[in-house]
Amino acid sequence: MLKGGMQGMMKQVQKMQAEMERVQKELENKVVTEESGGGMVKATANGKKNIVSIEIDNEIISSNDKEMIEDLVVAAVNKALDAAGRMAEDDMSNVTKGMIPPGLNIPGF
Repeated sequence: MLKGGMQGMMKQVQKMQAEMERVQKELENKVVTEESGGGMVKATANGKKNIVSIEIDNEIISSNDKEMIEDLVVAAVNKALDAAGRMAEDDMSNVTKGMIPPGLNIPGF
């Protein structure tokens, strides 16, 4: 039986919801930057998995190699989005740690 019964569980759920909302707002301001081409292209994403900036080194621009630039941009963006996703998952899992029993699969958690 749950300690504190249903009322205690509802308080815990409300607390977790408030904490999750706080973390989601913070994720908009947390960023990760990934690169490709040895730093020739850098992509920065926030915790909401939005690309917030892309930097392309002048040297690669002057090469006029459109296909290589496109490939490097795609690679940097994908790396940044993956890193942003991991960051968001880590932050959210810290909120739900101990609140959701292991093995219980709840969508969105």
